Amino acid sequence: MDTQSVFTEVDARTTLAGANRLEILLFNLGDKETYGINVFKVREVLHIPELTHVPSPRPHIAGMVSLRGNVVPVLNLISFCGGTATPSVMIVTEYNRHTQGFLVGNVENIVRLEWSEVKEPPGMMAGQEGLVTAVTHLKDGRLATILDVEKVMADVLEYDVDENVLKDVQTLDVEGMVFFADDSRVARAQLEKTLQKMGVAFQFAVNGTEAWQKLEAMAEEAESSGQPLSRRLALVITDIEMPEMDGYVLTKKIKADRRFAGIPVVMHSSLSGNANRDHGNSVGADGFISKFNAVELAELLKQQLSPAGINHLH
Repeated sequence: MDTQSVFTEVDARTTLAGANRLEILLFNLGDKETYGINVFKVREVLHIPELTHVPSPRPHIAGMVSLRGNVVPVLNLISFCGGTATPSVMIVTEYNRHTQGFLVGNVENIVRLEWSEVKEPPGMMAGQEGLVTAVTHLKDGRLATILDVEKVMADVLEYDVDENVLKDVQTLDVEGMVFFADDSRVARAQLEKTLQKMGVAFQFAVNGTEAWQKLEAMAEEAESSGQPLSRRLALVITDIEMPEMDGYVLTKKIKADRRFAGIPVVMHSSLSGNANRDHGNSVGADGFISKFNAVELAELLKQQLSPAGINHLH
């Protein structure tokens, strides 16, 4: 597929939403690996515009660019990942209400996958500074690597949690625990820091399938003990993009199971836009919050875990 047709296809398809499916834009960084990024996070693909270079202590910042009146930071993803290509394309992405450009070698095409085809990376790859969040086999036999862009942004653009914002967060006296599911180490760290600061017990899973298995085990244990699950489990927080089972399907399963009655589910995602929020509502999610905002997360937890509960979510 030529570059111009990729531009058109991204523009036409980023508004799509589906259940347990994703579309990824394939690109390369000059090495033998093929990389992928979720199309929902891609705003557009451009030939590299003229960049304004600014002094920065962060070596992988290529500069800034003005896009439709907004000044956007541009990250050299090639140098960050140790690639060898000469940058020729800029992928404009949106994460957590932040817009930034990623310089890559070339883009290929968009492929549609089932989340069940997307797997956790092997231990060796997962250990690469936490940069690889998932892998999938393409129909042509290649292995596509999906980077944890939240990790990239936390390291280079400093979109990580500022622990200072949690200094005034109050502890909560909560009977049950919070269960969360997220494949990103950075996102899990944010949740852990916030919950620990608030004195709230928690458990977690790294993908939707593991989350459902653990939640089912909790439900079975509660039934065996004759106690309602809600006494043990106060809230479920789920990412949307996860290997094997996405957050939409996980939420739908929880809401369809009577054993989880009265237990709210909140989506915690870096995906922006009303379409994703609306799709979350359609599967029964009780709330939607963006990642990397510890203050908003703490406030949601305070409201949701208070006696008034879910009435505060909307």
